[in-house]
Amino acid sequence: MSESEIDANYRVTAGELRQFIERLERLDQEKRDLADQQKEVMAEAKGRGYDTKVIRKVIALRKRDKDDIAEEEAVLEMYKEALGMS
Repeated sequence: MSESEIDANYRVTAGELRQFIERLERLDQEKRDLADQQKEVMAEAKGRGYDTKVIRKVIALRKRDKDDIAEEEAVLEMYKEALGMS
């Protein structure tokens, strides 16, 4: 392979690498922007009197399978009864 071919391959690879890095940087910025928007929504909900800790739990529960939730709640109730907490 000639030196010019190596240089051409390097430029293509360097250019492609630069594109990947720039895309990742843009995505990272978008992620930060989304996190800021989520904070704003939570602050608005809190300002309206909602419990943001409970909102976060509800969001987490909505992501889970209903059967898994029911099983976990049943075990939790069993443990609470065993400890006299019910």
